[in-house]
Amino acid sequence: MFKVKFEGTDKIFESDSPISVYEAAKASDLIDRSVIAARINEKVHELSTIIDADAEVKLLTFADTEGKRVFWHTASHILAQAVKRLYPEAKLTIGPAIETGFYYDIDSDVPFTPDVLAKIESEMQKIVKENLLIERFTLQRDEAVAFMKERNEPYKVQLIEELPEGEEISFYRQGEFTDLCAGPHLHSTGAVKAVKLLQCTGAYWKGDQANKQLQRIYGVAFPAKDMLKEHLAQMEEAKKRDHNKLGRDLEFFTTVDVIGQGLPVLLPKGARVVQLLQRWVEDYEQAHGYLLTKTPLMAKRELYKISGHWDHYLDGMFVIGDPHDETKECFALRPMTCPFQYQVFLNRQRSYRDLPMRLGETSTLFRNEDSGEMHGLIRVRQFTISEGHIVLRPEQLEEEFKGCLELMKYFLGTVGLLEDCTFRFSQWDPANPKNKYEGTPEQWDEAQSLMAKILDDLDVDYSIGIDEAAFYGPKLDVQYRNVYGKEDTLVTIQIDLLLAKQFGMEYVDADGQKKTPYIIHRTSLGCFERTLAYMIEKYAGAFPMWLSPTQVAVLPIGAEQYPYAEDIKSKLEAAGIRVFLDERNEKIGYKIRSAQLEKTPYMLVIGEKEMNDGTVAVRHRSGTDLGAMKFDEFLAKALVEINTKERK
Repeated sequence: MFKVKFEGTDKIFESDSPISVYEAAKASDLIDRSVIAARINEKVHELSTIIDADAEVKLLTFADTEGKRVFWHTASHILAQAVKRLYPEAKLTIGPAIETGFYYDIDSDVPFTPDVLAKIESEMQKIVKENLLIERFTLQRDEAVAFMKERNEPYKVQLIEELPEGEEISFYRQGEFTDLCAGPHLHSTGAVKAVKLLQCTGAYWKGDQANKQLQRIYGVAFPAKDMLKEHLAQMEEAKKRDHNKLGRDLEFFTTVDVIGQGLPVLLPKGARVVQLLQRWVEDYEQAHGYLLTKTPLMAKRELYKISGHWDHYLDGMFVIGDPHDETKECFALRPMTCPFQYQVFLNRQRSYRDLPMRLGETSTLFRNEDSGEMHGLIRVRQFTISEGHIVLRPEQLEEEFKGCLELMKYFLGTVGLLEDCTFRFSQWDPANPKNKYEGTPEQWDEAQSLMAKILDDLDVDYSIGIDEAAFYGPKLDVQYRNVYGKEDTLVTIQIDLLLAKQFGMEYVDADGQKKTPYIIHRTSLGCFERTLAYMIEKYAGAFPMWLSPTQVAVLPIGAEQYPYAEDIKSKLEAAGIRVFLDERNEKIGYKIRSAQLEKTPYMLVIGEKEMNDGTVAVRHRSGTDLGAMKFDEFLAKALVEINTKERK
């Protein structure tokens, strides 16, 4: 006899013989059309999965993140099946679910133009109507290789051959189509009621530019047509705020082919915003006990070997020299700052009185991101970040972690992003097959227990992300979604009980004994480029006044007002306000509209009356006419808005 407990209900199903999740849920009156998969003892499975021991089960719908992934993964298989029906010579690679839908990478001589995508989408709808049963089966390695060779799928053969020995090799069949896949999937293709193919881009096989370029088809699918309609309407609104378009249109940044993908050029507006953020962060952190450092942009491989990055992160680094030739010097551009900043601590013997040592730096970092993952300013190959490390005694851990959390909340709250953030407690996965993590299970248990206690003590509302930890420790990830729903990490706070020992970092405690410190890795505002991107989308380019590249536009109606306008401009600049004086021979309506399109917070219109009265006619970028006021009155109002970092 075993028991199946259904999460979120008081239902417990008892059985003395194996039974599928679907049958157990049906017998418990918990099944309806919305249920598409199940999480059994923390792992997601099909509803057809057999249970033969005590289990905790959560029934998943499309409203659940895990349910969406099952749904969209099935949709990717429908896409692949449609492609193979229409273009049998096409070669399939991988087709995962992603946060915003799904994609499939395909090797085909046929260009997937919008017209071709429309044909594929129509074929997908046919497959949905056929309501094909989706069946899972497994094969031995040799059988699996032969199976895919027979179907002339070389990429699938390569994937099978790269699987670890003893790994279960599973396939999913729907009608005439079969794909290599770990699953899980829906019961049938008929559950996918609405589908839309969005675009086709290029992507290198395995993200390596040395490999063949494939075609990546992106799509989205829903269990109801009205959900797709609503989603597409949201996407149209998102396009208006997409920083990758709006940021270019407003001239915050650009990219240039001859410079390279993922290497944006910040134009004067974007550079000004980043400068303002950087100065603000550095000054505020200094006032809170942070010591400023400035460390090299590269180092020899030996440094990264000590830190573990050489073993765990080499593919993500830009290497200068041959990484495998130990007889010659080899350097790498830094993907992080931590091993560099540790040298500040190691510069001399430290005492417990030196701790906590808070080190902060505006760091330029380099990461060899997958070409298919890069997007505008959000994911790039070179970026600048407010990175810091706190070296501390064990008893100082909670208080310092709290300080990091408060600092992060202040910065993100001030720029208006905190209200849309979520928190993820990122933990290790001891079963990770790629040997991603350093340290022993005991060390990880200690670190994660410490972080869990701190987060609970500080009443942080967080989700848990398994296998999302850094290779050296758990972390609190502050997550943010762009206008399309794609989630990225904005800020991290990490607890590290490993690297200090690897670098030989010690302090002399009050008892005269040498001890190994703990380390907190943290950012306060995160990557400035990513923050800029999210703020462009948040404010649709209309930044709060204190961050606006141009804060005031002075708009004289005619040439006779130019001297007075010049005087107003000089007074504003003397007060530290960024000003544009529009002396173009254009009508005042054109000048006002131009300033509004530039998202300038305030326009000071100056005509004959204003010149004679010593006033300015104030207009807000929203279109609100604030009327005439004395210049000093406007200046006082503007300075309050700037100095309080008001958002409006």
